[in-house]
Amino acid sequence: MDMHKLKLFISLASTGHFGKAAAQCHVSPSTMSRNLKQLEQELNTSLMERDNRSVALTDSGHRFLQFARETLQQWETFQDSILADANTLRGQLSIYCSVTASYSFLYEILAEFRTRHPGINIKLHTGDPAQAIERVTRGFEDIAIAARPATLPAGLNFKAIASSPLRFIAPKDSSLLPVPKASHWQSLPMIISEEGLARERFNQWCQQQGFTPNIYAEVKGNEAIVSMVSLGFGVGLVPHIVLENSPLQDRVRLLADQPDLGPFETGICVLDKRLKSPIVSALWAEIA
Repeated sequence: MDMHKLKLFISLASTGHFGKAAAQCHVSPSTMSRNLKQLEQELNTSLMERDNRSVALTDSGHRFLQFARETLQQWETFQDSILADANTLRGQLSIYCSVTASYSFLYEILAEFRTRHPGINIKLHTGDPAQAIERVTRGFEDIAIAARPATLPAGLNFKAIASSPLRFIAPKDSSLLPVPKASHWQSLPMIISEEGLARERFNQWCQQQGFTPNIYAEVKGNEAIVSMVSLGFGVGLVPHIVLENSPLQDRVRLLADQPDLGPFETGICVLDKRLKSPIVSALWAEIA
């Protein structure tokens, strides 16, 4: 199986769009389309349903996508092992984290690692921390900085690096939003994460308190929650470490009565099978 073909297919499946996938892989849309047709001919099955703009995986396509990701990971692990035998690690390491984590934890994690292994290129993706674990389990990234869920997926290794409480915040300018009272939680406009640990803890707490929250907005990314709260749109819930590192921390305030929603434990996660890669294993060993 041609590894380049697998990479093109994975990109197309991830973007769901010929043009976007082609730009991502630095090929033409016609090359992307031709690659898909060749794979389908080789496998004698339809992998995607498509129109002029978008594509969607068939049942066979979903199965082949899993195969493609696992095959590429095995191929990269083998290549890494060959380089390791030469006592020099060279290659690429993919890391995913939130913007806050990139400047809160990443420097300490990578500082000595980059000195010891200058031949390893770091590919960093930032985004919503709620998606971190899924991006690792689905093979998009080698390693991610993520919040520890109540139950870890099978085959996932997790090392804790920090713990931060979840905090409700309001705009500092009281003219934007009257000072909230704890007894009026159900009437407060809430700005909450769409998904992830903070959202799960919030939902559980509301159920325990016996009220339906007034959700003004569901947001991807904790940094965006701080921004919306500072503008007076409502009360938000974020890990305290996000607030400490936010450039807008002086424009918001902590609510006086903070319910205990439990710790927001942050750590590094990786699939056990990816630790067979000397490159991934080298970074994992750096984390105390």
